[in-house]
Amino acid sequence: MARISDIFLTALAPAVWGSTYIVTTEALPGGHPLTLAALRALPAGFLLLALTRSFPPLALMGRILVLGVLNFGLFWTMLFIAADRLPGGVAATLGAVQALMVIVLARAWLGTPIMRGAVVAAVAGVAGVALLLLGPAAALDPVGILAGVLGAASMAAGTVLSRKWAPPVSALRFTAWQLTAGGLVLLPVAMLVEPALPSLSATNWLALAWLGLIGAAATYGLWFRGLARLEPAAVSMLGMVSPLIAVALGWLWLNQSLTPLQILGGGIVLASVWAGQITNRGPQSRSGIVMGDRRRKHRATVDVCALSEHRLGDLGLSRAYLVDPAPTTR
Repeated sequence: MARISDIFLTALAPAVWGSTYIVTTEALPGGHPLTLAALRALPAGFLLLALTRSFPPLALMGRILVLGVLNFGLFWTMLFIAADRLPGGVAATLGAVQALMVIVLARAWLGTPIMRGAVVAAVAGVAGVALLLLGPAAALDPVGILAGVLGAASMAAGTVLSRKWAPPVSALRFTAWQLTAGGLVLLPVAMLVEPALPSLSATNWLALAWLGLIGAAATYGLWFRGLARLEPAAVSMLGMVSPLIAVALGWLWLNQSLTPLQILGGGIVLASVWAGQITNRGPQSRSGIVMGDRRRKHRATVDVCALSEHRLGDLGLSRAYLVDPAPTTR
């Protein structure tokens, strides 16, 4: 039951991300993808920093910066470029390839064995997304294709490294650090290459609040929580829920039609997501075991120090003096 609840909670993140396309196209000004991405990341990151009252230890700054760029800065930039130069179906299909990339990267970086069923599920998911979204006259722009592939690779690498480098802190704290790092990278680039934003309406601000507070702060907290509890390949398969929700919202709110082929594609996507959870239920990877051991040792150290806390009080010290809350980076 615990694993099922973890799967459903993690799936909430890509379900909410499925609203990104309709919110962006219907409620935000076009032509400012980097600026909008920075406005989505930075306020959410600052809010979570204030709520968690934490900053990453100096020893982790480099890794947090890399993760912020991979999961937010580079990924969102490539995502907007691909969406601008490609039909939505082509961009989403390229993004779905991320699930295959995660399988390969998890094998290389985490030692996770490649399961034949997981590969079949990922390939079926990509095919399902293609049936769901690709039209007969889909144009293939080379720059857009490259951006789509780079975006998928960036998110795949960020997904696996978020598992490999996860410090023993809460998912919200981990999200706060990465969102802030990604936003700080995006902001100067946006200021250099994009014109100033026009005056924003109340609808624009509400859309940004939705994308930032719900579509970034809350959902990425669930996403990283899932990465700490589930195999990366299983989590990446849940990302295919996003195009399903996008199509459903287009049908419900924009009166877009659904063809039998699209319905078939949606069914294939759902089946592949389910199969991905079954086939990726293997033993915990070596890095996951190491991470768990570090957390257990840290808690044991805190418990030992608690026994002599009254002695520390006599000396005018606190438990934090003996127990460094910053995780080891080895």
